[in-house]
Amino acid sequence: MNESLNQSPTRRQFLIQSSLAAGAVALRAAPAIRAVARLKISLAQWTINKDLRSGKIDNLDFARVAHDHGILALEYVNQFFMDRAKDHAYLGEMKRRAADLGVKSVLIMCDNEGNLGDSNEVKRNRTVDNHRKWIDAAKFLGCHSIRVNARSSGTWEEQVKLASDGLARLTTFGAAQNMNVIVENHGGLSSNADWLAEVITRVNQPHCGTLPDTGNFRIKDNESYDSYRGVKKLMKWAKGVSVKDMAWDDKGNQSPLDFERMFRIVLEAGYSGYCGIEFGGYEGLNQSREQLARAIRNVSA
Repeated sequence: MNESLNQSPTRRQFLIQSSLAAGAVALRAAPAIRAVARLKISLAQWTINKDLRSGKIDNLDFARVAHDHGILALEYVNQFFMDRAKDHAYLGEMKRRAADLGVKSVLIMCDNEGNLGDSNEVKRNRTVDNHRKWIDAAKFLGCHSIRVNARSSGTWEEQVKLASDGLARLTTFGAAQNMNVIVENHGGLSSNADWLAEVITRVNQPHCGTLPDTGNFRIKDNESYDSYRGVKKLMKWAKGVSVKDMAWDDKGNQSPLDFERMFRIVLEAGYSGYCGIEFGGYEGLNQSREQLARAIRNVSA
């Protein structure tokens, strides 16, 4: 039980005000702390996908897993509660467990609901409709966004037109609830930052943004987009950042991520949101968190 709940309102107010005052003094005394605080660490559920799929970890325990590893923000993946988008009892339990642990729900990554840039208009419309329930679910959980994929087919120009059409209509629905619809570089042309930037520019809605993923710039076999250049290109619209421990060059080659170089790019863009861990698996969670925290500290000093 929280001891402060048993204290008088005056006593609680005094403690809160004293804490805020002490924090303000500390921030004035240490500018680097302000910079560090701009970037926060979240846990992407995909990091532990093997344990979730095997049943070793239940979706309802995701908040506890994050909390027990010192991470206080969650990025869900709809695949792990695919049939629960409209189940308010189940969503309510997810929300309660997160709240009880003081863990924040940030976004839902949405897959397997069709292609927002489908060349078939009926299928494209159905895909937009399929995603609406996830906007409702994300709103209920207290998230700020859903992450979608911008898959399409055809020429560069045709895919820009198709993807931006589906994305714009879904974003209009989300904006009515003050919810963001954000696109991850996630294979195909979406992993070409120039193409994705053109799509977001064409949609031209403040609630439509990006989720730059440091390790998802592989377009197809032997073709990739430089991860550092790609993240820099997409940060203009970023409402989240997914962090993997690998990067691509523009020749289809993969190498370990230079965390400090990448986070300098993120900070220089003026970003102040969450950076989601998406590497290391369950066994490596503490190490992943420490690696991110150390890199953020180093570039923020």
